[in-house]
Amino acid sequence: MLNLVGLGFVVLLAAMGAATVESTLTTILQIQSLLMLVLQLIALCLMHFDVCNSVQYDYYKYHPMHEIQSWMAQIKNEHPDVVTIMDYGKTYEHRTISLLKIGFDTGEKKKAIWMDCGIHAREWIAPAFCQYFVREILNAYKTDSKMQEMMKNMDFYVTPVLNMDGYIYSWEEERLWRKNRSPGPAGCACNGTDLNRNFDANWGTIGVSADCCSNIYCGSHPVSEPEAQAVTYFVGTRKEDFLCFLTIHSYGQLLLVPYGHPNFTASNYNELMEVGLAAAEAIWKVHGKNYTVGASPDVLYPNSGSSRDWARMQGIPLAYTFELRDNGTFGFELPENQIQPTCEEAYMGALHIITYAHDKTFSGAVATVAATLWTVLIAMGVTGSNSM
Repeated sequence: MLNLVGLGFVVLLAAMGAATVESTLTTILQIQSLLMLVLQLIALCLMHFDVCNSVQYDYYKYHPMHEIQSWMAQIKNEHPDVVTIMDYGKTYEHRTISLLKIGFDTGEKKKAIWMDCGIHAREWIAPAFCQYFVREILNAYKTDSKMQEMMKNMDFYVTPVLNMDGYIYSWEEERLWRKNRSPGPAGCACNGTDLNRNFDANWGTIGVSADCCSNIYCGSHPVSEPEAQAVTYFVGTRKEDFLCFLTIHSYGQLLLVPYGHPNFTASNYNELMEVGLAAAEAIWKVHGKNYTVGASPDVLYPNSGSSRDWARMQGIPLAYTFELRDNGTFGFELPENQIQPTCEEAYMGALHIITYAHDKTFSGAVATVAATLWTVLIAMGVTGSNSM
């Protein structure tokens, strides 16, 4: 049941083993007291079964898909006031794609933050970060007034693993598998489409391959893949709510802004760069790691069909791709001893972007309300000169 109960039995048995025929009355009384303690622990566990059966989750190791799903259920059970699980699609292999919705239920329509991890199967550090991010914001809101304010004004939608089929395949069959697991077109012996080339954002124009065996195969047509369809529908039908779209990848230590196509520039490119550079500075302050900020053609390579570019084209103002550690020493096989520092620094970068998005929206809203009220007061003739 609970480790504490097991420990009580161990102590009890040890005490009994130490007793001999010559045991004194005091020893017998001590054993009786230990037995009563064990019985009380058992009774406590029966009253609080979920707590007794919860296992301390290790955020600094990589977890297979079934453990991540169990963790999601545990998070929901431990934080029923702010966490719900939403199912919003199916993978090619018919697994349910789920996210954690985190925020206070105000009974009103709210703004939102999007975060997805694990769109590329082999990038295990990404799902690890999503789990860490969830833990941190759930710990923060209890004591941090700023996080409480953000959870009242916004909901966080976090998908720990988007490409579930590919992620499981990378655990069970091929560690460096990247794509999803849908079959290629007729006559192709290879499986999988690169989900981050499948979104309807300059699809198929640059940085992709029509070879179905390629790691950057973009699919037969835009949004051909069920995983891309799920994100497109869920976010697209709520696009006016989302202030920020963060998609987490590895590796390279980069913060990428739209667009991946060199012939296109985001209308708010200067803002994206300014916020991104400040986020990179926040990252650097944690462990001294440098993250490069820029559009993909400028700092990495050109590409098309990414979820980040699609989100910006939908009107979501702040869209970023995080490429987490490292710079190539370990690449996609980042050791577990780097999970903690990677998550700690990336959290500060993400938090900066999210806080900026929140404050820009809600500080502006307060100013607008104040200005409107003042205009009304003036129209009514209620000013400082004639008020009592």
